[in-house]
Amino acid sequence: MWWNRRKASEPEPEPAEPEVAAETATEHRGAFIMLALAGGTVAAFGLAAIADIFVWSFFAVVLTICAYPLRAWLEARGVPRGVASLAMILAVALLLGAFVFAFFFSFAQFLALLPQYTAEFDEWISNVGAWLSSLGVGQQHITQITDWLDPGKVLDVIGGVVGSATGFVAAAVILLTMVLLMAMDSTYARTLVTNLYPRKPRLATASVAYTIGVRRYMVVTTMLGIAQGVVNWLALLLLGVPGAALWGVLAFLCSFIPNVGYFIAIIPPIVFGALVGGWPMVIAVIVVYGVINAVIQSMIQPRVVGNAVSLNQTITFFSVLFWAVVLGPMGAILAIPLTLLVRLLLVDSNPNLAWVKPALGDFDEAKRMMEAEDAAAKAERRSRRHPGAGSTSGSDAPGTGEPA
Repeated sequence: MWWNRRKASEPEPEPAEPEVAAETATEHRGAFIMLALAGGTVAAFGLAAIADIFVWSFFAVVLTICAYPLRAWLEARGVPRGVASLAMILAVALLLGAFVFAFFFSFAQFLALLPQYTAEFDEWISNVGAWLSSLGVGQQHITQITDWLDPGKVLDVIGGVVGSATGFVAAAVILLTMVLLMAMDSTYARTLVTNLYPRKPRLATASVAYTIGVRRYMVVTTMLGIAQGVVNWLALLLLGVPGAALWGVLAFLCSFIPNVGYFIAIIPPIVFGALVGGWPMVIAVIVVYGVINAVIQSMIQPRVVGNAVSLNQTITFFSVLFWAVVLGPMGAILAIPLTLLVRLLLVDSNPNLAWVKPALGDFDEAKRMMEAEDAAAKAERRSRRHPGAGSTSGSDAPGTGEPA
């Protein structure tokens, strides 16, 4: 009948949308946001003002966190607390000695290597000027660029850094003193966290997670940085790039700067490779560094570190830039521990901001949801390609047919 035909032609009603709980509007929300931004700006300028003190004090905190398992291991075997503190101090001192040796070895090798290639540098700079002139660049701009590439300017910069010996002495005094005091104060760390847990369980849990994350990140980065430096050294040695050992040490030091350190470490080998081998050597260096970086930093390090950091790539890159501007080069090296500390204070210890964690990089729940969505979409596409594959009659189902 006509009413049946009309009823059949009518579209089916759309399913009702799921109900969403209404959010309670916070009064003066915009004012709170502006106050938070103003407070963060004041804190950043304050840290920049005391950067020479803060950066080395925080570095001492990171070193103490990394050396604390040695204390725990010794105390678990009945070693007195004073001896355990002394062992921590000696371990940190040896670690710092290795870093300082690598740093000054790099400077000394660079100062000895650069004058040997002054003539090649001058020829290369003149070729760069001629190439820029062929592109139509003005002579004034060409002069500015070639003056910036002058090896004498590089030596002046390095001489200024090495000449500030008083700064290194002051930093060493602050660092060693803070490590000495923190190693002794760490005697009470376990007891303090145990007493804090009943009163502030979220803060205590977040603090322990922070120390574990920082320790895992620093230890894994150090081990992989050593491996990366050794592999780069051997590869550059086989290619015949001057100063292969120096660039291996530079690759190790730059491995502590996420995302940006790779580009800093690759520039000197490219330049010296171009001086002795031209474009073929440049391409070889780029390929070697690209493969090593892809294997170690892009494949091995994320798997080993796991969810200890839980920061997405965007925040990691921005944190390097931000802390480098606020605290200088050491801020770039300590960018991840500093960002994790800010997250501990603002997010991890605050139950009202738990919803922010997925946006920062805690993707565990998001990955499970995406896997479920992908599985559902895949099943739907399969059912569309084979409409009868999903439904079987009872007689065709296994175990329900008539016996032969």
